[in-house]
Amino acid sequence: MTTKERYQLVFELFQKQIPDPETELLYDNPYELLVSVILSAQCTDKRVNITTPAIFEKYPDVASLSQATFDELFPLVKSISYPNNKTKHLIGMASMVMQKFNGKVPMTVEELVQLPGVGRKTANVITSVIDQQPNMAVDTHVFRVSARIGLTRNAKNAWDAEQQLVKNIPREMIHKAHHWLILHGRYICVARNPKCFECGLRPACKYFKSVFKEI
Repeated sequence: MTTKERYQLVFELFQKQIPDPETELLYDNPYELLVSVILSAQCTDKRVNITTPAIFEKYPDVASLSQATFDELFPLVKSISYPNNKTKHLIGMASMVMQKFNGKVPMTVEELVQLPGVGRKTANVITSVIDQQPNMAVDTHVFRVSARIGLTRNAKNAWDAEQQLVKNIPREMIHKAHHWLILHGRYICVARNPKCFECGLRPACKYFKSVFKEI
């Protein structure tokens, strides 16, 4: 199977299984999604969704969050991983959005990565989810699943994997591809004991072929 054929088969199957994949983070606007994605680093979406309602009730917009003090915000963040850093990042992010971007969450990767707590992965998530830009966020799930299936080859890091994926995924599907791959990694192609016999991608999967050669 060629690389092109593998990509075509995988994404045709994803399209049939989940035509309109969405992030599992709960949000109502770009500000809320940005806060949620910053909090989600090395933390589950479930935990973030439990935590954010109280934050958004007290700080309903970026302007109010920019005025928060560490001692005021920290109690609302402390159940999240790395709460000290994330509390500082949220306040710093909001302050910069107010001062540098006129109170509006920017919508380019180049601008977003200037914000405290925002790396390339977070910026790709924001722009692809809110604006459907063809940007590919690579987290641990996406990195693992892409390598196992055979969508990436010898990718050394997230940037390498991102470049391979963006090169081969149809442009109009890229904003969906992150969700497909992350959901697949979260529920089927899990890190330990992947659920291969529940997986519809077996015909295209290099991992399945190598592990279950006799089948």
